[in-house]
Amino acid sequence: MTAPRKGASRPADVPAEVLARLNAGTLETATLAEGLAMDFRTLLRAIEPQVSEDELAPLAPTVGISRRMGLAADRLLNRRGPDGFAALAVHPSDTVRGWAAYVLARLPGLTLAERLEQLRPLADDSHFGVREWAWLAMRAHLAADIACSVRLLQPWTAVASANLRRFAVESVRPCGVWCAHIAALKEDPTLGLPLLEPLKADRAKYVQDSLANWLNDAAKSKPDWVRALTRRWRHDSPCAETQRICHRAERSIKG
Repeated sequence: MTAPRKGASRPADVPAEVLARLNAGTLETATLAEGLAMDFRTLLRAIEPQVSEDELAPLAPTVGISRRMGLAADRLLNRRGPDGFAALAVHPSDTVRGWAAYVLARLPGLTLAERLEQLRPLADDSHFGVREWAWLAMRAHLAADIACSVRLLQPWTAVASANLRRFAVESVRPCGVWCAHIAALKEDPTLGLPLLEPLKADRAKYVQDSLANWLNDAAKSKPDWVRALTRRWRHDSPCAETQRICHRAERSIKG
């Protein structure tokens, strides 16, 4: 087995030859810093040579990366149409697969269930970055109807893949990262319990950390609710996994 490539920790430290391959779409990023160093304009032209300068201009590196992801998806959807999603979703570049998630989020006429079903391979992608873009791309759809989202995601908490179990929680964190907050869950975090309860003793730290972060988010608006929940979990599930989740969930609660 080939050892994972060790990437740069700062965008300025990405070697020129690595950056050239990233921008050509022939190499996956190894770190977030490499993704931040990329020029989306060059990558988009590499996979869509007919794209115009006017279409590329808004993708300048000075624009926030989340916005650039969406803008790149808009251009690809306009160029390739809905049928272009399938090829993007299996592209060698993790960034292009991330664009595929944003294309899917923009496709008209799909139900939330249909979007989640098509997103599933990207949510379970082998690359950490694609998994992040998958939930970020779908976040607005999930936030629009929390009851429906929780109902559709609840079966994901029982699957073998830790990536998908984590997605079920991470995608609907009350505060989230790089995305809008979900007011309904900040006001009433009990709405998320069907996703949280099945994972309270999950063996995967990847899932544990997401669950703890979800509860840490909730503690910012409902600290007493989080205290009561972790107290019950510690009593009902006195295993190391639950103890770790509860400890991390309470890290921002004062008093």
